[in-house]
Amino acid sequence: MAIRSKKSKRKKPASGAPQSAPKGAAKRAPRSRALSPRHQPESLRLRSLAASLTVNSVTASIAWYRDVLRFTPGERWEVDGKLRGIQMKAGLCDLMLSQDDFAKGRDRAKGDGVRLWISTAQDIAAIAARIKASGGKLDSEPKETPWGDYAFAITDPDGYRITIIQEE
Repeated sequence: MAIRSKKSKRKKPASGAPQSAPKGAAKRAPRSRALSPRHQPESLRLRSLAASLTVNSVTASIAWYRDVLRFTPGERWEVDGKLRGIQMKAGLCDLMLSQDDFAKGRDRAKGDGVRLWISTAQDIAAIAARIKASGGKLDSEPKETPWGDYAFAITDPDGYRITIIQEE
């Protein structure tokens, strides 16, 4: 997977020399963020998480995630010219799909015990209607959950369960 670095948005003056404050201008004190003390040992603080799913047919799964859920294809992984996996993107989230090599057998269950919880600010009633119009089958219609979220569920072709929650 390619590693991308963030580029600074700070612009340099045309001469290429670093900018300095105008004469007589007060210098800014360095920003400090008042942080509350952390519990020790300090916990892991992540900024993102991406799941990787092993699928029976990577091409069929690409079509389902693209056409039914509307993910967009990203980086592809090929070995000897054969597609082995792909990054599917939705907003800031990534979902990796990789072709099963069937070393553990062709009948191996894929999605047992796995549920992906994903959230969106989009109208999930409209998303659910679009999914059904494109031939997708919902496991449950959009409804309020016992804990107060508005959500619906769907299962992908390999049995991975997905719950889509609408953010407030």
